[in-house]
Amino acid sequence: MSEGPDRAGQGERTVTEHPQHTPAAEGPGPDAVTLRPRALLITAWVSAAAVMVFFAIVAYLMPGEDTGVIFRPADQVAMMVIGAFVAGGLLLMARPRARADRHGVEVRNVLTTRWFTWAEVEGVSFPDGAASARLELPDDEYHPVLAVQAVDRGLAVRGVRTLRELHHSAVTAG
Repeated sequence: MSEGPDRAGQGERTVTEHPQHTPAAEGPGPDAVTLRPRALLITAWVSAAAVMVFFAIVAYLMPGEDTGVIFRPADQVAMMVIGAFVAGGLLLMARPRARADRHGVEVRNVLTTRWFTWAEVEGVSFPDGAASARLELPDDEYHPVLAVQAVDRGLAVRGVRTLRELHHSAVTAG
């Protein structure tokens, strides 16, 4: 409970009740199902490791080349830092995740995380030729679910079925 400000200088204070934490309002509960893309994770980590190895080799070989330029240790460190930034950018592709429970679904894509209650979602689809699943929203809008990728084949099918089952059970119960 928190006390509000004085009302009109009368010295009277209002007391405000804070609502209990509800998973439906803020995110999935402890019983949530988590979906992650397998091929994208492997590709992102392997690519990031390859980039770091490449930049380490380039940094190591820099002073040995006879180019007329004098490379110093600071240049080697800078090369490794650039490699770390590139690898970090590649690892952003490993972020997608979807966590769903009976209240709704939390979709974390590359840069954003968004929570949808099942009442907001009209359906879960995977259109022909699409790279990832999507949540169908009102007014012909949709939100991509990058955690369910077509390249994962059977895993993607199970992921879409799981989301559809949770959506169906929430809609019929509510």
